[in-house]
Amino acid sequence: MTTAGPDQVRSARRAQLSIRLVDVVGRLAAGTTTLVPVESPAEVEVVDTWCRGTGNSVLAVHPDAVEVYRGRLSDLDSILPPDRMPGRRLWLYTNFHCNLACDYCCVSSSPKADPRVLGVDSVAALVTEAGEAGATELFLTGGEPLMHPAIAEVVAICTTAAPTVMLTNAMLFRGARLRALDSMPREALTLQVSLDSATPDLHDRHRGAGTWARAVEGIRTAREMGFTVRIAMTVASRAGGEEVEVERFAATLGIRPGQLVVRHIAKEGEATQGIVLTRATLVPEVCATADGIWWHPVGATDEAMRVSADLLPLRPTIEAIREEYLGYRRRGDVLAASFPCA
Repeated sequence: MTTAGPDQVRSARRAQLSIRLVDVVGRLAAGTTTLVPVESPAEVEVVDTWCRGTGNSVLAVHPDAVEVYRGRLSDLDSILPPDRMPGRRLWLYTNFHCNLACDYCCVSSSPKADPRVLGVDSVAALVTEAGEAGATELFLTGGEPLMHPAIAEVVAICTTAAPTVMLTNAMLFRGARLRALDSMPREALTLQVSLDSATPDLHDRHRGAGTWARAVEGIRTAREMGFTVRIAMTVASRAGGEEVEVERFAATLGIRPGQLVVRHIAKEGEATQGIVLTRATLVPEVCATADGIWWHPVGATDEAMRVSADLLPLRPTIEAIREEYLGYRRRGDVLAASFPCA
């Protein structure tokens, strides 16, 4: 009796895998997925080759299985919900200087940072092109947007075009900046205020002594002025359950339930620890700065995240981002993660 050699065993396994693919994927409804167990990179190649030859797609590669999609991934509609399609949200870094120097700031903002202000004309052109490309939400961030010399004009341009969220630490609501804030519309604008904890200790540890109290004061001021306010807390992990306490505290400030964004620390900028993100593993959210267009606002100073050094035209860059992201999914890279900034 002859014992099969290693090559024969591998060949037999590949044949069995192909038969299993015909059976399992053949019974799938179009547009649905299944996990196909694999034991080696060679078997991943078998699945990928079979999919390419049969009009199906590898959606993702997991440690011990390949996720197969029944059909061809010709567009992003089969992968992302409409509101997460690249280009539906446009992020604008109004500036990079800030009154704070948080120790995990993903873009190294501080009072000493180069302001790199995005000019009003650039904002107007970007917002117009974004609307033509299908953008439905606009986000203003920094740095601290209220340090932009023409922030009221920037907000007016944005809110006229689409619902707008302005991220702020809520600590500069006084004098000329308070008057600028008061001139902004209440209906089309939401203020997203950074508040990392329900008590001062954790927040102040990362952002500076006394910053929690001033942020809370700013939230109260914004609510009294009639603005919709949401809270954004940045956490190292969710193990402590701090977000529940923040939601309870937010309610005492008149903030509606569900108005809490929880963000993990990304290993970008000033952060020495945190989640490591790449273009292949991050669902893109188109982001404009004075220095170009970026894959996502969390990486807006990371050269690996820069898509184009040119702000305009915007539509071709959005299309390039969509095609690159779809390419990652077609090739079966690790499933991309959503990293919520808002």
